[in-house]
Amino acid sequence: MQTSVGLYIHIPFCHSKCYYCDFYSRPLKEDTRGFVDALSVELSLRITSETRLRTVYIGGGTPSILPLNQLERLLQGIKKENALLEFTIEANPEDVSREWLETVKRLGIDRVSMGVQTFDDAKLRVIGRRHTSTEARRAIEAIIESGLNYSIDLIYGLPGQSVKEWNDNLNILGEYCPPHFSAYGLSYEPGTRLYAGLQAGRYIQCSEEDVLTMYENLVEFAAKHGYEHYEISNFSVPGKESVHNSSYWDGIPYIGIGPGAHSFDGVNRFYNPADSKGYVDKLKRGELPLVMDAETDEERLNDIVISSLRTRKGLDWSRIAGFDERIAGRLRENMTREERKGNLRVNSVGNYIIPHSKWLVSDDIFRNVMI
Repeated sequence: MQTSVGLYIHIPFCHSKCYYCDFYSRPLKEDTRGFVDALSVELSLRITSETRLRTVYIGGGTPSILPLNQLERLLQGIKKENALLEFTIEANPEDVSREWLETVKRLGIDRVSMGVQTFDDAKLRVIGRRHTSTEARRAIEAIIESGLNYSIDLIYGLPGQSVKEWNDNLNILGEYCPPHFSAYGLSYEPGTRLYAGLQAGRYIQCSEEDVLTMYENLVEFAAKHGYEHYEISNFSVPGKESVHNSSYWDGIPYIGIGPGAHSFDGVNRFYNPADSKGYVDKLKRGELPLVMDAETDEERLNDIVISSLRTRKGLDWSRIAGFDERIAGRLRENMTREERKGNLRVNSVGNYIIPHSKWLVSDDIFRNVMI
């Protein structure tokens, strides 16, 4: 019996690490051929004749850093007979050229997710990005000319950012109206350069009031320009939602390839340790680096609840059916309590959802419903 899954390929290398990033990534200092060999081996070991891929997403790190001939060699390991619903690659503006776009298009990639983060040159320097606003604009225009589907990432609440500066970013975004965009509130994560700078007093953190206004302006902008706000941080024109990322929220199985990548078989979660050298060494010996994430039933249930409530569709209670009634009962009590507070409601098809006006404080609601 064939299984339909998403495939995620993690390329951990970057030109340099952005100051806010806490994903597994590191500056590229070596030839990537041995790493691509290891990815190809893992692909051959984990994708069998019974595996049907529905989506592919190449993320990182910075996948656009890979030499094009190595990207082509890697993708030879993906069966051509798969009728993919979506094939995405992440890119940074400084890597996007007409040659690059022509090549990825020829390789079957049909969507580019580009990390712009801000169109403000001064703020780009503050967060350690290498491109300029002009380069970002040129990259967007080249993608549009190529005919590829695309998405843009932006961040609001950057150090010292004013509401007006964020509005200026939205105005520039409105010039292009991409099919999809993601907008994230900045998080100062321990272990990042930005967090260390904040602790040392080198950065001024935006006030909660300004961040709320930025979010409200974002939502207003999206509605005005015809976007659907289908997940807390994601917006699309109708029909252009990210199919691959939606599988994470909808509980669809996926295979994660590469160091630091995670996988889900529909019940259990697995991961590859975030160690590039160990990853390559193991696969050279023909060994999979895959480790099972031994979740408790409570943790599995919390994963379902939080991922579902992040979306406009919400939580379909039928996804809780396989859990022990004692655990499910505790969850229902928590959700009923939040419903009474107005933090949850049941929509027209019977799913629990967080009202749109409460999405900015959804982390607090998640904590209250978790068991």
